[in-house]
Amino acid sequence: MKTIGLLGGMSWESSIEYERLINTEVRRRLGGVHSADLLIRSYDFGEIEALQAAGDWEAAGARLAADARRLQDAGADLILLCTNTMHLVAPAIEAAISVPFVHLADTTAAAVTAAGLDTVGLLGTRFTMEKDFYRGRLETHGLGVIVPEEPDLTTVHDVIYDELVQGRILDTSRNRYLEIIDRLVDRGAQGVIAGCTEIELLVTPEDINVPYFPTTRLHALAAVSAALRD
Repeated sequence: MKTIGLLGGMSWESSIEYERLINTEVRRRLGGVHSADLLIRSYDFGEIEALQAAGDWEAAGARLAADARRLQDAGADLILLCTNTMHLVAPAIEAAISVPFVHLADTTAAAVTAAGLDTVGLLGTRFTMEKDFYRGRLETHGLGVIVPEEPDLTTVHDVIYDELVQGRILDTSRNRYLEIIDRLVDRGAQGVIAGCTEIELLVTPEDINVPYFPTTRLHALAAVSAALRD
């Protein structure tokens, strides 16, 4: 089994899900008391969020890249960044390491394509929905991407930061998200990407009537496949 390096804690609400999903899948595949071989760097999200709010992506990228290199030097055979938003700095991380970097948008795009869809709605932080680092990566796989219009876009973002990363899961917010998803479908989305790991804590596949792509689960399963591959 290869060692998986995790850059997590952004937020810990979601990176705990990464650990749970990865370990559960390793046990499912190998049986017995097997679990994943993990190295974890978990951040104080308050410090990372401050860099996001300030738009200091260069400093954020340098910090994550340095820690990715430390995980590699400590024995990680592949690296996962356990957050959609911070994939904005993925190029800095990839440049700092020589082991594989499992890109979350690539694993998501592969799942959407395998489902036979070509147009999807994208929910996430404002950074993920508005900037090109994620949407553009999906589009390179031939996908059309639809994001919420205002005021829905702000609602999606605010629920993430004001509630989900603080462990608050509210039925009222779930209902608002489901209404936003309905509007994305009305605009042509054939399925919906939960493009923020915390969204999966709020909305499940059972809540909606179109294909749903939970990026944390997809990313975690791709990591296990890479770790167990000969």
